[in-house]
Amino acid sequence: MEPEEKQTMEPEQGGTASETQQQAANLAQSAAMKLSQMSERTKQLGTAIKNPDRQRRIILVIVCVALLLDNMLYMVIVPIIPDYLVELQLEADHIAALHRHNNSNATLHKVTKGDFDLQIGLLFASKAILQLLVNPLSGTFIDRIGYEIPLFIGLNVMFLSTVIFAFAESYWTLFLARSMQGLGSAFADTSGIALIADKYTEEGERSKALGVALAFISFGSLVAPPFGGVLYEFAGKQVPFIVLACICLADGLLCLLVLKPFSNQERANMPVGTPIYKLMMDPYIMVVAGALTTCNIPLAFLEPTIANWMEDTMGSSQWEIGMTWFPAFFPHVLGVYLTVKLGAKYPHLQWFYGALGMVVIGASSCTVPACKTFGQLMLPLCGICFGIALVDTALLPSLAFLVDIRHVSVYGSVYAIADISYCLAYAMGPVAAGQIVHDLGFVQLNLGMGLANVLYAPALLLLRNVSQMKPSFSERNMLLEDGPTGLYDTLKMEEREKRRKGLCTTLDENGVSTFAQRSLSEESSGGDLEYA
Repeated sequence: MEPEEKQTMEPEQGGTASETQQQAANLAQSAAMKLSQMSERTKQLGTAIKNPDRQRRIILVIVCVALLLDNMLYMVIVPIIPDYLVELQLEADHIAALHRHNNSNATLHKVTKGDFDLQIGLLFASKAILQLLVNPLSGTFIDRIGYEIPLFIGLNVMFLSTVIFAFAESYWTLFLARSMQGLGSAFADTSGIALIADKYTEEGERSKALGVALAFISFGSLVAPPFGGVLYEFAGKQVPFIVLACICLADGLLCLLVLKPFSNQERANMPVGTPIYKLMMDPYIMVVAGALTTCNIPLAFLEPTIANWMEDTMGSSQWEIGMTWFPAFFPHVLGVYLTVKLGAKYPHLQWFYGALGMVVIGASSCTVPACKTFGQLMLPLCGICFGIALVDTALLPSLAFLVDIRHVSVYGSVYAIADISYCLAYAMGPVAAGQIVHDLGFVQLNLGMGLANVLYAPALLLLRNVSQMKPSFSERNMLLEDGPTGLYDTLKMEEREKRRKGLCTTLDENGVSTFAQRSLSEESSGGDLEYA
């Protein structure tokens, strides 16, 4: 190459290198700006999370998603597991037939229809049974360490349960997954509802928040069968459970980021809640618990029996059976909305809303056997769900209010009692309902459930004066100056208790705490303290 050509090329190469360096600098500057923007957004998100109102809304979202997942997982197996177990049984029979063909001395064991129905009933009931057994322990655990850690534990156990459901290939593996779901629910459901009651201390706001939670529970229970049936039909058994597992994982991560369960220092200042056995001796709480159990019995007993009855009496198709309960979601939400609105305007009539709901449930339950078509059946089922919405929305906030005025405002154990009430109904349903229908008939089952609800409704008259109750003297002295606001400072509670007993804390010249007796007149007048 000639020297002139070399001189011509060198500037071009230098220009190219300069452009490359400029582009690299621009990219670095752009990346730095994006990182700065991300950091600023992260700070804004952190500030928003620290805002009490926004934090309460985020907590409500976390709890509602947890309740939605639990109830979807509870009901999504209804169209999936019986059919899947039939497939497993056919495969087992085929393998046994081949084995018998190869070995003439072998005997072929077939599962009878009665045994198969019993297996399905036990599988469906195992969740409620284990949840029923664990709830007394989980309620005490929640009262001792706070609401955040049990909620996070429950979400993790539910995630593992959902994954096991997705990949289970035997009856006992499915039974394990179902039982694990009960364990997770005992922690997630109870701590979630208790956390809402703790964060929303004003009665109107608490009723609205619990009403939203109940709407998510209803939506999860009613949308899960068609959701599971469609995905199972077109995508296989694993897909609906994998979808639910992903949502559960996302909710768990949100719980970890927002609630920070393992770094929350508030639980160190929680007072000791009233033991669950003492709450169970409170007549007002027991009346509410009995109402929650009784009102859910029709739903719990109809779910495992209504499909066979529809096939026998109406010749209903599978899609009609799958869609039986879905229209009832809308009157349930309507019942929640009406009860919240009426409760805000007439809070002293909460007992009446609950009693009215039980009468509606009773009348609707008695009407079910008279239905001759699928369209007619929708009306009483909508009435049952509307009545349940009235009872739940009116009485769940009443439990927190009863704890506030009669006990210590820690809500784990009282909502464990509420969960026990639900589980009693749903544990008996899959096991006992089929036997009752076999022995007495479907008509008698519905009449009995309807009569039980109507007869229990007058018991709610005991709650008619609850809204006018005030904390007693001894109970008031356990509270802080600002009244019940959720989590209390233990040191202030101890100081107030000492004042009630006539003792006052002071510091001597060495900084050591001492106690002095004060006169009863000063105790009653609230004047300046004089030390003996």
